Amino acid sequence: MFQLLPSSVLQLSTIFLSIVIEAIPFVLLGCLISGALHVFLTAERVKKIIPKNSFLAVIVGSLLGFFFPSCECGIVPIVSQFIKKGVPNHTAFAFMVTAPIINPIVFFSTFVALGNSMKLALLRVGGSLLVALVIGTWIAYLHQGPILKESDRKRHSHTHAHAEKSPIMSVFIHSIDEFFDTGRYLILGALIAAGMQVYFPTQWMVGLASSKILSILVMLMLAFTMSLCSEADAFVGSSLLSLFGMNSVVGFLVFGPMVDIKNLMMMKHHFEAAFILQLLTIILLVVAFYAYLI
Repeated sequence: MFQLLPSSVLQLSTIFLSIVIEAIPFVLLGCLISGALHVFLTAERVKKIIPKNSFLAVIVGSLLGFFFPSCECGIVPIVSQFIKKGVPNHTAFAFMVTAPIINPIVFFSTFVALGNSMKLALLRVGGSLLVALVIGTWIAYLHQGPILKESDRKRHSHTHAHAEKSPIMSVFIHSIDEFFDTGRYLILGALIAAGMQVYFPTQWMVGLASSKILSILVMLMLAFTMSLCSEADAFVGSSLLSLFGMNSVVGFLVFGPMVDIKNLMMMKHHFEAAFILQLLTIILLVVAFYAYLI
């Protein structure tokens, strides 16, 4: 039966399944954490943890991922829940862009994948911290307008009925709701990412590797379309190091965990489109500039 299908369709199916299978455990974990935050994180606790000074709050958010590791596959529900619980927007998004990179597991996998190179592993961490500081500062002092979608805010206001149940039961109820709500966007994002990898012509991109800036932009495009988990992307980056060079690979490793197709689809579900567009533009410019200068 499958032999009758075109090879491109079979390849698309294989890539699609690999992305979904790789991502689902992390999405589920993210939804469980989101459920726990929904039940146990109160506004009073947030006020005790987060500094009142906005810039210090951005720094706290940037470093929080080291103690609270999360893959980018499940980071969006967590950030959404942070905001609903009163965590400042600038802290939540500083956490979103750094948590998939500065956590110990990803740091060690990057170190090993890139030939035990502490320099490249630290450059990846440094890039994520720079983006977090820029994004956090922008949101704290310059951004105007809503971030969460109105439908997301309304849904939050209707979930307090779960509080009458036991806390553990409320965690699971909210986690299940979040998983099925977010999971469909993961499926759609994985399908688009698989289609891009199969049908998007990549041969011409290899010819751009001779130009430093074009090489960086090509690797950022690959990071976006391949939609790899941050625990595994360093091994792919390592295989491209000789062709594209250190600058481009570092850009690939910084940009991918912050912005990829499946992540974008989940962001689109929770956040306003205008905010997402501005966020992605700033991340792209900062990462490209950082990769070019290192």
